[in-house]
Amino acid sequence: MQFGYSEVCLAHDPGSRHPETPDRLRAIRERLKRKHGVEYVEADPCDLDRMAAVHERSYLESVREFCADGGGNWDPDTTAVEETWDATRHSAGLACWAVEAALEGATGRKTPFSIGRPPGHHAVYDDAMGFCFVNNVAVAAQHALDTDEYDVDRVAIVDWDVHHGNGTQDIFYDREDVFFVSIHEKGLYPGTGAVDETGEGPGEGTTMNVPMPAGTDDSEYLAAVEGPITATLTEYDPDLLIVSAGFDAHRHDPISRVRLTTEAYALMADRLRSLADDTDAALAFVLEGGYGLDVLADSVAMVHETFDGREPIDPDSTCSDRAESALEDVLEAHDLDVDCC
Repeated sequence: MQFGYSEVCLAHDPGSRHPETPDRLRAIRERLKRKHGVEYVEADPCDLDRMAAVHERSYLESVREFCADGGGNWDPDTTAVEETWDATRHSAGLACWAVEAALEGATGRKTPFSIGRPPGHHAVYDDAMGFCFVNNVAVAAQHALDTDEYDVDRVAIVDWDVHHGNGTQDIFYDREDVFFVSIHEKGLYPGTGAVDETGEGPGEGTTMNVPMPAGTDDSEYLAAVEGPITATLTEYDPDLLIVSAGFDAHRHDPISRVRLTTEAYALMADRLRSLADDTDAALAFVLEGGYGLDVLADSVAMVHETFDGREPIDPDSTCSDRAESALEDVLEAHDLDVDCC
């Protein structure tokens, strides 16, 4: 893979007790150092106009001014310092670089992965929340749609962060040109992402939420990807597939109760790569959450190894009754007739 990275993203430092720390990127870089052939690209930061394509301009101006005044607590979870605005612009710029590289022909070992921060998938149209100020994947998806030379009519976003990507859903909920899928832990922050949230107006049916029970494991997440997610997105036939790649569903992450192993990320990356190949979609990854430094770094490295030729190892377990019931609810909500579990 080819990684997008900027030292500017380290300057956003909410404090040593905050889980969204610059050490997240340092851990990833240190782990990837052990792998040969890792390339880093530093992209141009996003300007206000590009971010305002998916966010209220006055909100963005408020964030810029908030940071210029020294920052502070935007809300109890979301903290800014003076450098946060620049880090946010670079994080969004790296996400745009990832989709540009994907659409310009990056494949296989060159598949782009943006490792910017702060993350973005909780940022809604007109507000910050959940450590996120600007919705990086939304900015990048809209950039692809707005750039004539890319000839992109439909974008799919698959969010495998353990928390529901409420901000991405909010921005595209009434849109038919972006299909948003979120697989997340049911009942966890921010409390959104129910099965019956499927879009509205022109976007009816282009949101899929797969809320999984606490304790869900590799085989059950893989069943969701191979079943309803693959079936729906194959029919949708996107030109671009973006993965909102959070790694906090790992069993050793401190803030979730899903029980994925590191291998699960190899399996999901492999299946989404196959989906992109089958639909002839460009593929890009954008970092979201993940707060156990060692398992975050190991999981990102595992995705890299998958694109570098390592064969994922299929799980030998089967779906629990709870997970099977959850997936049946998803199939019913989207009128799908496919096998799961």
